[in-house]
Amino acid sequence: MKLLITGATGLIGRELTQKLIYEGFEVNYLTTRKSKINSLKGASGFFWNHNQIDSECFSEVDTIVHLAGSTVSRRWTKTYKDEIYSSRINSTQILLNGLKSVKESHQVKQLVSASAIGIYPSDFDYNFNEEAKINPTSFMERVVFDWEKEVNSFRSEGVKIAKLRIGLVLSKKGGVLGTLKIPTYLGLGAAFGDGTQGQSWIHMDDLLGIFLKAILDKWEGVFNTVAPNPVNQTKLMSALSYSLKKPYFLPPIPSFLIKIVAGEMSNLVLDSHWVSSNKVIDYGYSFKYSDIKKAINDLIG
Repeated sequence: MKLLITGATGLIGRELTQKLIYEGFEVNYLTTRKSKINSLKGASGFFWNHNQIDSECFSEVDTIVHLAGSTVSRRWTKTYKDEIYSSRINSTQILLNGLKSVKESHQVKQLVSASAIGIYPSDFDYNFNEEAKINPTSFMERVVFDWEKEVNSFRSEGVKIAKLRIGLVLSKKGGVLGTLKIPTYLGLGAAFGDGTQGQSWIHMDDLLGIFLKAILDKWEGVFNTVAPNPVNQTKLMSALSYSLKKPYFLPPIPSFLIKIVAGEMSNLVLDSHWVSSNKVIDYGYSFKYSDIKKAINDLIG
């Protein structure tokens, strides 16, 4: 089976590409930098940008994995908010238009697209499943809502669509764990806000496993891609301190200080999301890591 991946040079994309090649898939990937066309060993690179795409990328492809989108882990200036939004919406539109340009010859049957649990509103009590009604009010809710709406447009080409609403990704190669590890290692780890906000996390190995199962089993629909046991932020930081064998005694950092430093981006750490993974379990995925301490210890230890 041949796959086409967007966002293949990002944190998730690099690991997923390596996993798929190891599993025996042929992989094409899209990059906005011509210098990266030959950067992923074992995969074939193709160029695209905000207004064009090399249609050869679709040749003999069965499934598209769509991960493209600028990181949200930068200060949300007006200009950068526009980039967060457009990098997801525009890339999806370009991908669809490219597929339409080879309508008579392409063999694409499925699109597996990244999404995010940020589509759900912040709530300190409610446990969201995929049937929750979405009525976006915040910036991130709107971004993810509109992103999924664009992804749905692939149905016009007869393509099955699976949208994976990804939670807080824990990886040894960067991301949130890398950011939190430094102050915690120095004995300065502390929760943000009051520490009670829900953190629906997932170990990178399980994230890759769910992508693989979605591809092989031709999943269709929306799937919360999180571990079965979310924790509050205090427990997350405590587990990190435990794995690093460092004391955890500092009080939580007040919300107003985080908002001063990070601005609107502070919502990423202050918002609360308790999200159910029951659907992916019902679809046959067996989690390798469902306990936060074991997950972090595997990544840190």
